[in-house]
Amino acid sequence: MATSNLEPAGPATRLYRRIFLAAGLWDGILGAVFFLFYPWIFDRLGIPLPNNTSYIHLTAAFVFVQGVGYWLVYRDMAGNLGIVKIGIVYKVMYSGVALYYLAIGQLVHAVFAWFAVVDILFIVAFVRYLMLVRSGARRPTAIPRPGRTRQPV
Repeated sequence: MATSNLEPAGPATRLYRRIFLAAGLWDGILGAVFFLFYPWIFDRLGIPLPNNTSYIHLTAAFVFVQGVGYWLVYRDMAGNLGIVKIGIVYKVMYSGVALYYLAIGQLVHAVFAWFAVVDILFIVAFVRYLMLVRSGARRPTAIPRPGRTRQPV
């Protein structure tokens, strides 16, 4: 029987646990800081506040929740693969939008492009993690997919 690189105490598991903890801290802290201190941050960056600051709160709250998701993955990597997948989508979308606006010269501040660069690094790590999990996973044939019943032989 082949063993996975992602055994509970293996070096790959420890590395990816640290990556998911770092992602959780990154998004959790970033979301909380922007939620609480956006007037100060925007002032320092020279960004005018929008007429309605709910946009900032909604976005910051979403980023914070993403951080909580990565913390959940850190706590139970095998049980939260769906969060990893949705995290990839989230980070691809953020990076894509930020880099698009940077390319057309309409990004509100360069710091948001740097956030995209960090997210791209996380994307690479998350995808690599899923590839390792997939390559090391044993696919049981006796377990039916949800919604399907197994016919007796």
